[in-house]
Amino acid sequence: MRIQYSKGTQATSELIQLHRRTSAEAGGKQSKVMLIFPPDWYPSEPYLSLPTLTAVLRAAGHQVVQKDVNLEMYDWFFSGDFLRLVLRRVPKQLDRLRKLSNKRGLEDWEQDLQLALCDLTRDRIAALTEKAEAAKKIVRGEAFYEADKLEWAINAFREVTAAISLVYAPARICMPPMETDLSYKVFVSSELLDAVQDRQVNVYRDVFEQILKPAIEAERPDVIGISIVLQQQLFSSMTFCALIKEQFPQIHVTIGGNTVTRLRDVLPDKKDLFALFDSAVVYEGETAFLQLVEAVGAGRDLSGIPNLIYRDGAGIQTSALSYAEDMAALPPPDFEGLPLDKYFVPDRILPYLATRGCYWGRCEFCDHGEGYAAGYRTKKIEQILDEIRSLKTKYQTRYFHFTDESYPPALFRKLTNKLVETNLDIVWTTHMRFEKSLLEESVWKQAAESGCRYLHFGFESGNERVLQLMDKATTGDVIRRSLELSTNAGIWNHVMGFFGFPGETREDALSSIRFLEDNKELVHSIGFGTFDLSRHTPVAKHPDKFGVTPYVNPEWDLALDYYYTVKTGLSVEEAERVFEEFERRHYQGWDLRIFVREYIFLYVARFGTAAHQTLQFKPAAVGVGGPSSAAGKVC
Repeated sequence: MRIQYSKGTQATSELIQLHRRTSAEAGGKQSKVMLIFPPDWYPSEPYLSLPTLTAVLRAAGHQVVQKDVNLEMYDWFFSGDFLRLVLRRVPKQLDRLRKLSNKRGLEDWEQDLQLALCDLTRDRIAALTEKAEAAKKIVRGEAFYEADKLEWAINAFREVTAAISLVYAPARICMPPMETDLSYKVFVSSELLDAVQDRQVNVYRDVFEQILKPAIEAERPDVIGISIVLQQQLFSSMTFCALIKEQFPQIHVTIGGNTVTRLRDVLPDKKDLFALFDSAVVYEGETAFLQLVEAVGAGRDLSGIPNLIYRDGAGIQTSALSYAEDMAALPPPDFEGLPLDKYFVPDRILPYLATRGCYWGRCEFCDHGEGYAAGYRTKKIEQILDEIRSLKTKYQTRYFHFTDESYPPALFRKLTNKLVETNLDIVWTTHMRFEKSLLEESVWKQAAESGCRYLHFGFESGNERVLQLMDKATTGDVIRRSLELSTNAGIWNHVMGFFGFPGETREDALSSIRFLEDNKELVHSIGFGTFDLSRHTPVAKHPDKFGVTPYVNPEWDLALDYYYTVKTGLSVEEAERVFEEFERRHYQGWDLRIFVREYIFLYVARFGTAAHQTLQFKPAAVGVGGPSSAAGKVC
């Protein structure tokens, strides 16, 4: 079923311009804005939200400070400065455990923690510091392209974060994959608030003091915006919000991003949580955030700003207006001010977005459309090419990640044709559906010639009955032929899927696995999991149609997905068991010792799909770290 975009009254362009004139006439001034990207995310490329907002704000005359705190945090974690802080926390952690043992017997894991802390000596910290600094040099230099050294670096990062976890336990800090756990439930607002104040586990309080607070003191911004993409980032984001409002109460703090949009119907009722910030931007943020900055600068009320939830003297208010951006009117992203040479890659990778929304928009399991107040839109091909060319020249890179939800077939053809025609000489990766309209050998030869090296395909299932239930509108023949054509052209295929869509039987799931196994020579890597009943998906909105009964726990007030039961097919638990079996028994060629998305892309860009043999897990290396799982937690 098609996503319905009925999200408030659409603000007209005339109304937007009127608000801008009103702001200027009311004494609006040039403001200084600090934009923050919070932990946790893999620090391999900039996230696009900050450069996109920066471009719009700077075009309007405002000063912008871009602060990728996530990147700076990991750069700090893997340094002598931070590891000396870890050493200073060891006696405090041991003292906490001693006091706890006087009240009750320590659990086994707590006793193990005591022993591990005793081994965290000055010499051990010195050795970890040496490893951490060496690992950063590897991922940022030419040694990155020696797979054994890169694998060593990734394992060094794991070893260091495991040691860091000891002094923040029961928190667990992990990189990679990004699975930091503060031992609180992020989907329960009361626990989220408790985590903010917990000085034992909340490593982000130290991150604020070391990285963010000095920057705020130096820059003195009028407005701070925090972009929250993953729900897990609420821990760091709410910590930053709380400490900013406590120490810099005059600064207007706003939050936005994917997770905030998905919580838009919950946030107005969470007064304790909303007390940590002043406003929240939902849906697309460029115009709304610019309007907000200008209103704050002019001292004007916020009632006419679209896509905004805000706090005033009367309580928490929600704007009745929504606004969707005109793609042609938006400037290209502005990365100036981001430390591009500090990302954990040897070659700069820039994200770029040519479309908004999904041109297909019918997958029953997907809630991507909930991030927008209007349907699919795209920039013109000439604008896309001009902007890519400009970004390539300005930032001296050939590597691009086109972050579109699913690249449209017609635009894919136009782009590859124009890239070849203009000899732009870039290397790129993107995300796609399997489309019947692209089953021509010439299409894929041209794609490879244009610089396409690595594709994420929405496979979902290899069973046609299940694909019909999902409304994927593709077939096994289309999937197989697409994989064959792209592989023959020298393009790396990464397929993503899951088990347990409502109505899928065990036999359906096994046939999906057989499809992959039968075509294993055409699939370079996989990313699999189980179905999540996300609250904004068509399945959750129309449970009777899919034979689903959601169970909404009222205490889990920030939950973005639900436990559920089904009338037919695999239960949640049965889907997990199928996945676990697949984890144990899948084709070993899919086990990669290096599984960070951007790392695979750079390897394929350098070595072609022959990189597959280099990146494959080698059984003899079990003691080094073991294989990556088919869960495909590509960071």
